[in-house]
Amino acid sequence: MDLADFKKLPVMGILRGIKPDSIEALVETVVASGLKTIEITMNTEGADKIIKEAVRAAGGQLTIGAGTVLNEKALKAALDSGATFIVMPSLIGDVVKYCVKRKIPVFPGAFTPQEIYNAWNAGASMVKVFPSGFFGPGYFKEIKGPFNEIELMACGGVRPENIKSYFSNGASAVAFGASVFQKEWLSNKDFSSIGNRIKEYLREI
Repeated sequence: MDLADFKKLPVMGILRGIKPDSIEALVETVVASGLKTIEITMNTEGADKIIKEAVRAAGGQLTIGAGTVLNEKALKAALDSGATFIVMPSLIGDVVKYCVKRKIPVFPGAFTPQEIYNAWNAGASMVKVFPSGFFGPGYFKEIKGPFNEIELMACGGVRPENIKSYFSNGASAVAFGASVFQKEWLSNKDFSSIGNRIKEYLREI
């Protein structure tokens, strides 16, 4: 991942629980929608193989990373499969340290002011504020008061109608998952609905 490129369109899609037979069509849909960055969570069955297939299918048109990376074993499996950035729901010191040392963009999760500070101080590329929807966009304005240099990514509760508010209150990026990659649409291979939903988000940027 090139962080400078990510900041040009700072929106991340989160794919969880997807099936291998859907990945090629799903990647095509994401590319056609205009989204540039996705993570595939490591608690998805066969995640390492799915990441590898997604990288192949994307042909360089997507930046693909791994999410829910909870330990070094998962980290190394993700990187070996072609993931170029790492996301996690909390601050996992060994994983962040490994990424920082090797200049791999890393997005640890945090929520309280102390957790956010600790994650940034550990070397986070951005701190994933999760679950953002609990307090909403206004929370970002409060956090940016004392921590104006910390870059924050909103995750959880981001919708087309509030995405602008997250950015105007201090978020540097946003992420979405199940609200776009809905289980029903995935199981029915309704990729057009997924593509249209992504476009709704991107129109608001």
